[in-house]
Amino acid sequence: MIDWDKLANDYKESYLEDLKALIAIDSERNDEDATKEYPLGEGPAKALAKYMEFGKRDGFKVKNLDNLVGYIEYGEGDKTFAILAHADVMPAGEGWDTDPFEMTIKDNKVYGRGASDDKGPGLAAYYGLKMMKDQGIKPKCKIRFIVGTDEESNWTGMKHYFDLEPEPDFGFSPDAEFPVINGEKGNTTFETKFGNQQDMDADYVLNDFHAGLRENMVPRDAYADVRTPFKDQMAEQFSVFMQDRNLDGGSEITEEGIKLHLIGKSAHGMEPRNGVNGGTFLANFLRGYDFSGGAKEFIKFVSEFLHGDSRANHIGAQYTDKIMGDLTMNVGILTFNDQKGGFVNTNFRYPKGITVATIGKHLSEAAKVMNGKVENVDDMAPHYVDPDDPIVNKLINVYRQRTGVNEAEPEVVGGGTYGRMMKRGVAFGALFPWTEDTMHQANEYQPVDDLILAMAIYGQSISELATL
Repeated sequence: MIDWDKLANDYKESYLEDLKALIAIDSERNDEDATKEYPLGEGPAKALAKYMEFGKRDGFKVKNLDNLVGYIEYGEGDKTFAILAHADVMPAGEGWDTDPFEMTIKDNKVYGRGASDDKGPGLAAYYGLKMMKDQGIKPKCKIRFIVGTDEESNWTGMKHYFDLEPEPDFGFSPDAEFPVINGEKGNTTFETKFGNQQDMDADYVLNDFHAGLRENMVPRDAYADVRTPFKDQMAEQFSVFMQDRNLDGGSEITEEGIKLHLIGKSAHGMEPRNGVNGGTFLANFLRGYDFSGGAKEFIKFVSEFLHGDSRANHIGAQYTDKIMGDLTMNVGILTFNDQKGGFVNTNFRYPKGITVATIGKHLSEAAKVMNGKVENVDDMAPHYVDPDDPIVNKLINVYRQRTGVNEAEPEVVGGGTYGRMMKRGVAFGALFPWTEDTMHQANEYQPVDDLILAMAIYGQSISELATL
């Protein structure tokens, strides 16, 4: 009988060395850097190539599909068992205590962009497959470890795989949390736009406002450039505003007015309550000033209908399902300038029982009050696998066995993973319930011991599922 915990620990040093190489690659999708060879930018392709390099080194069959997606294969059979990971990362953003692209181990924790989402867990799952092969365990099906390159944006890579290859029969994505995620909320995004008109002779003119990096990330930093003769008073009031709300930031007096910087806390957009939205807080501050036209409408929409309301109560779209939980709303990107006008990106994670059309109707009615125009730009329906499905039972049992947490049960989350691309697909780790979630945040980390334990869980799970 294999001692998976001991075996995983034997691979610890080589795993950390490989993880160091992955984290060193800034693999954020970058369309401005896109070429025919690198359709999503060079970074994601380099991280994918590194995974393929690992697979070739370890004696697997590997295939890179157009620098968008690739797979590492082991075994043969009519059925395909897939493990779906991703090599891309969120923008690093500000606020790091270490270099986000240089793996740092402090207090037995791995720090770096991707340590928790998804390079650390993805590589742990790959090592689970590697351990199985090294132990001479022969699968009764084909196993494919599939690596996408833009899970944090449009899933172009994994969609490319499913366009070219048959859908796997079953599998999991190591891109969430333990014990087992058998349900994922729907994921839909709206864009709301406002005009750029302002009274340029008014006491307050909004030259620029920007906050947010991605729709599925709570904005940390927010900036505003205001033209006003009352800059000294505004600076004092901004300082009081931040102090009263325990926020950080600062202001800079300029020749024409004032520049404001407010610092919140980034977090994964699936649960905005875990963060502090710098963008909506800054709009809430500006609400108290007499802006005009599109700037006024943009500020009032954000501050009155979106600020501090992750459950969308203010727009009337609140909804809760007894199995899948609350609808949540993240205000991910907010911009305004005197040329292009205002733009607000809202990302909703919604349970079964409410439709995208209903959400859009409520958002549009709220935006209409401020002359905003709403457009739905993306949607993925809710995904649910019966908890009695053998894949769910097998994974939850291995988790219980390896952790001793016998009361663990399958869960539903707001996050979206590649697991939902398969009818019998789930998400499985690697964040443990006892560990802080730092995905999409500055100072992202994962404890070394957690990653090695995850490796043991993955090794046993892959071996048992592939030999059923």
